[in-house]
Amino acid sequence: MSLDAPTLTVSLADYADPADAAALVSLLDAYARDLMGGGKPLADVTRDTLVDALASFPGAFSLIARLDDVPVGLANCFTGFSTFAAAPLINIHDMAVMPGHRGKGIGRALMEAVETEALKRGACKITLEVLSGNETAKALYEKCGYGDYALDPATGTALFWQKKLT
Repeated sequence: MSLDAPTLTVSLADYADPADAAALVSLLDAYARDLMGGGKPLADVTRDTLVDALASFPGAFSLIARLDDVPVGLANCFTGFSTFAAAPLINIHDMAVMPGHRGKGIGRALMEAVETEALKRGACKITLEVLSGNETAKALYEKCGYGDYALDPATGTALFWQKKLT
């Protein structure tokens, strides 16, 4: 009997591939149900339209982490633009590792894959948002080199605000 460690892979999702599409929706739904994702399942309309919407959205890409071909992590990213650098930037909009698989290097592997893809796309930086109470995610991001955004310490750090329209 072999006791080989599971194989971790991270790859770009192919939105046209039914297996990748199903994995993406399943992983995002699991994240949405988690306390850090809001604690509610994705709406049926979101589940039904998400992959096509991502496929048609310029600059969107998703990375799926798999352990022995079982989807266990997800990063949904979008290309934006830094006017100060006159260059693209990448925003990590969703980052999720499934319960039971956390603390095994999957989040770090996803972060490294996002950085690799960002560099391929000529991005000048990567941005993300994290809940102030998500200490586990904050620790990972800090280990990966992320931190508060400030132009000058005297003016403070940037805050992420929102206004829902629907």
